[in-house]
Amino acid sequence: MRRTVAALLRKELLIELRSWQSVPAMCLFALTTFVVFHFALNRSSVDGDEAAGILWVTLLFAAILGVNRLFVADAEEGGFDGFLLAPVDRGALLLAKALALLCYLIALELVAVPAFALLLLGPTLGGSLPQLILVLALLLALPLFVPIVIAGARASAPLLALGGGSAAARWLATLALYDLLFGLLAYALFDFLLDD
Repeated sequence: MRRTVAALLRKELLIELRSWQSVPAMCLFALTTFVVFHFALNRSSVDGDEAAGILWVTLLFAAILGVNRLFVADAEEGGFDGFLLAPVDRGALLLAKALALLCYLIALELVAVPAFALLLLGPTLGGSLPQLILVLALLLALPLFVPIVIAGARASAPLLALGGGSAAARWLATLALYDLLFGLLAYALFDFLLDD
């Protein structure tokens, strides 16, 4: 299964490197959203709950663009039919798509977080950046649903407050447990969903 996942992941990444459709669209969406908030709020900076909400909602919607692009090409061009005919484990496709999305989200966060800090935080991010990176890393383990956004925003809010702070351990644990649970469920059900 490892070779199948590696081959499928390589295919996904090569398609993205050749077409540049998903990652630039995700990054452009995030940057545009931050620029709109920068001018719409008419303030030099935001902090706390407001900053966390802006960051997480923007990353959520940008990630949805990436998820959509991952499956559209295979659905429209018969990639799923070809995969179903191959004598390989169907869970490999889910793992490859999830790993490709992980790469897309890493690229998104490398662009979006500095832009967010520059446009909306000013110099307040400082020492909270390592903990914020930990919270954002849990975003990479999709699915992205409302509980993840809530827990992510709650864990990020103290980090983005003017005085700084640390992420609440219970919200980090909630994110990790939610990611693990839905990752296992997705893997278990993917084979059946692909048949339909």
